[in-house]
Amino acid sequence: MVRLGALVVGLFFCIAVLWGAVQPREAVAPDPVKEVVQHPEKMVWAHNGIGNLGITGTFDRKQLQRGFQVYREVCSACHSINRVAFRDLAALGFSEAEIKAIAVSYDIPSIDDAGEPTTRKGTPADKFPLVYPNEAAARAAQNGAYPPDLSLMTKAREDGTNYVHSLLLGYRDEVPKTLTAPEGLYYNPWFHSAFIAMPPPLAADEQVTYADGTKGTRAQYAADVSTFLTWTAEPKLEARKSTGVAAVIYLLILTALGYLSYKKVWADVKGDARRKGAHSNVVDKV
Repeated sequence: MVRLGALVVGLFFCIAVLWGAVQPREAVAPDPVKEVVQHPEKMVWAHNGIGNLGITGTFDRKQLQRGFQVYREVCSACHSINRVAFRDLAALGFSEAEIKAIAVSYDIPSIDDAGEPTTRKGTPADKFPLVYPNEAAARAAQNGAYPPDLSLMTKAREDGTNYVHSLLLGYRDEVPKTLTAPEGLYYNPWFHSAFIAMPPPLAADEQVTYADGTKGTRAQYAADVSTFLTWTAEPKLEARKSTGVAAVIYLLILTALGYLSYKKVWADVKGDARRKGAHSNVVDKV
């Protein structure tokens, strides 16, 4: 009786599963946001090397310095790069004196002899300070929005460098009729929700006057700061690529030597085998 009951229950369960599988499903309403959100535009970057494959390539030091200037004059008002130390800027081509001058221009939170919170001038060993002491303070200052730290932004987003570049240039005035713009947000089809709290940071050409005399355009600013943020996320990118290329070359040479050794070692063995085979044939004939 128990077995019969279990059989009936199992049969009922199988029928229910099959019935659910063959029933027509309700049509899913299309998501208007997904219809307008776009993938980052593919750009050619010097650090991606030949063919933009990312196997080789080096950073353009002048571009990194320009990108750092754009960050300081535009982005640093809201966004920090707290994982980067001032002395790391030596990799961008800044001299020791320039790094010290940059560090001194920042106030670093500290504690005085009495145990009270205070600030001091930065040193090359310090990291770039946080713009806001915590998330609550950031949201209070930004009407509820939280500006993230940009140190690892190009690693935190898919196709990061292209994403940052497209986002910075992606603000649009006209909102599709299928969407309703929330109050206080800006339409940007390259942002995951199509609306972003950050106002357009690159508002116009000539917004930043480059120290090296390069003409300042929105496209130039976006390319330079995207490259700089790629460096902050992967400061050892060039070393990693050079090590990888050297390792591949080493393995190719090792493979060639192994093949030549194989041919050399087994040549005598194969020769002996052929001679023994010939000798056997002669004996058989005799």
